[in-house]
Amino acid sequence: MEAAKGYTQDGTVDLQGRPALASTTGRWRACYFLLGYEACERMAFYGIASNLVNYLTTRLHEDTISSVRNVNNWSGVVWITPIAGAYIADTYIGRFWTFTVSSLIYVLGMILLTMAVTVKSLRPTCRNGLCNKASSLQKAFFYMSLYTIAIGAGGTKPNISTFGADQFDDLAKKERKQKDSFFNWWTFSSFSGALFATLGLVYIQENLGWGLGYGIPTLGLLVSLVVFYIGTPFYRHKVIKSDNLAKALVRVPIAAFKNRKLHCPNDLLELHELDSHYYNSTGKHQVHHTPIFRYLDKAAIKTSSRESPCTVTEVEVAKRVLGLTLIWLVTLIPSTLGAQVNTLFVKQGTTLDRKLGSHFQIPAASLGSFVTLSLLLSIPIYDQYCETNKYVIFGRTWCYWTFLSDFIWAWIGGDGCRKYFVPFMRKKTGNPRGITILQRLGIGFLIQIVAIAVASAVEVKRMHVIKEFHITNPKQVVPMSIFWLLPQYCLLGIGGVFDAIGLLEFFYDQSPEEMQSLGTTFFTSGIGLGNFLNSFLMTMIDKITSKGGGKSWIGDNLNDSRLDYYYGFLMVISIVNMGLFLWAASKYIYKSDETKLFNGGCVQMEVKSLDTSPLTI
Repeated sequence: MEAAKGYTQDGTVDLQGRPALASTTGRWRACYFLLGYEACERMAFYGIASNLVNYLTTRLHEDTISSVRNVNNWSGVVWITPIAGAYIADTYIGRFWTFTVSSLIYVLGMILLTMAVTVKSLRPTCRNGLCNKASSLQKAFFYMSLYTIAIGAGGTKPNISTFGADQFDDLAKKERKQKDSFFNWWTFSSFSGALFATLGLVYIQENLGWGLGYGIPTLGLLVSLVVFYIGTPFYRHKVIKSDNLAKALVRVPIAAFKNRKLHCPNDLLELHELDSHYYNSTGKHQVHHTPIFRYLDKAAIKTSSRESPCTVTEVEVAKRVLGLTLIWLVTLIPSTLGAQVNTLFVKQGTTLDRKLGSHFQIPAASLGSFVTLSLLLSIPIYDQYCETNKYVIFGRTWCYWTFLSDFIWAWIGGDGCRKYFVPFMRKKTGNPRGITILQRLGIGFLIQIVAIAVASAVEVKRMHVIKEFHITNPKQVVPMSIFWLLPQYCLLGIGGVFDAIGLLEFFYDQSPEEMQSLGTTFFTSGIGLGNFLNSFLMTMIDKITSKGGGKSWIGDNLNDSRLDYYYGFLMVISIVNMGLFLWAASKYIYKSDETKLFNGGCVQMEVKSLDTSPLTI
């Protein structure tokens, strides 16, 4: 066995294709080089997304519906393009090289965007805070820059996180335990970058200039890429073992349809499957039969046709993707709620009193930082990683990940490494995760519903103040503190600990072994379609409510609109969606991994085990 020679047990290799040494590659040693890029990339993305709606309205003179729709559409493309990036990585060139090419495209887009807001001929001229209308060329260059970034994101988003997870050997008990918390701390790195963007970059953009506000993250990305490539000798790489994934997935339902008139045999051994020694010799993963989606089993029925039937493993992979798709569908509405943070929540904040003291005014987009802060402060409560003092970063215990948490957790609990949510629930349920991943998602979705209900209630309060003070002018400040919006931001942050992190972990963990980059695109594409769905819903609501000369719920003058109605509408469809999620979760069968030995060789067999307990929250 390779493990006896000091190599990794999961078959990972170095950049030259040689078996990876377990002692000198991978684990947190390699991940340190990745976390910096993720922080800088998130800083760049949120530095654009969190305040883009204000740039479009104040600098490019777009109306509210158009600006929100354009922000949603761009964000949607950013989160949809990872489907292509993941497919290329899993099928052709691997995660490292896909990320390498895409990251350069991403940086090029950032450079172009910085030029679009800096070079005089490429930006509208402004005097005393008032800007001329942008020319067609200026708009075209600006949007070209944005969508260049979106293309680059397609190859970086699905591959950098899965590449990080690849640094941990699933077949080594110690490394698998370290990997259990990888996505939590990956999200911490991601949201640290987002925090700097919403607190620092947004202020810089509105007070010191958009060029500086975009130039800083561009420089950060360049530096982080240099650091990433310095870590190249330490990285482990998964070997591409699959052929054409899309072709294999499409082949199963087509074959099942051709055999639709045949009856599935009661004896599973009559279904077509390759000998286990084939999987052992090729290193591919065999997946055992499960009772769900039995119709697809017809694709593996042996017939007299010359065409070879699908194998049981191919059928089971298709079943697994279908199961993930059902869960994915019920994540679209929660993603729509999250889309409000960088659009309507920001526009809502611009109408309120943003003064802090006599001279300082809070940028409306900066309140997005409270989503990040709430999430970062909630992770240690949820996660179990602080049970040990073994892992040290730069001489400091891992669980003390920032000076802020040092202070807070030392003040609350002394050493900051007590057992919190996961260890408590582990004792109650016997589940190593404390609760199942789908239960975690359900809790997050429920918190999101509460958040949008609070947003609607705050908007009712804002409309009451507007009526009380007879406010009609769209630029007139409503005498109500912007901090009234804090609860909705904080609730979304706390919910993110459960659903945002849980979704990333779920789609990576439950995807077929050879499709884990493509699997994580379920996470990114869900966010993307959630943005598109929000754009569609806003457009339709605007047309319906303004029909026949009526007052639009989302007009240019937010002081004469009814955002509370729109938030209420989102709350209703979220409650309906929650019911669908509970149904889908109760039907889902989890994947479990089982290692078996064949003639001294090691091959990982993927087996699904039925979670018979109902999902409860």
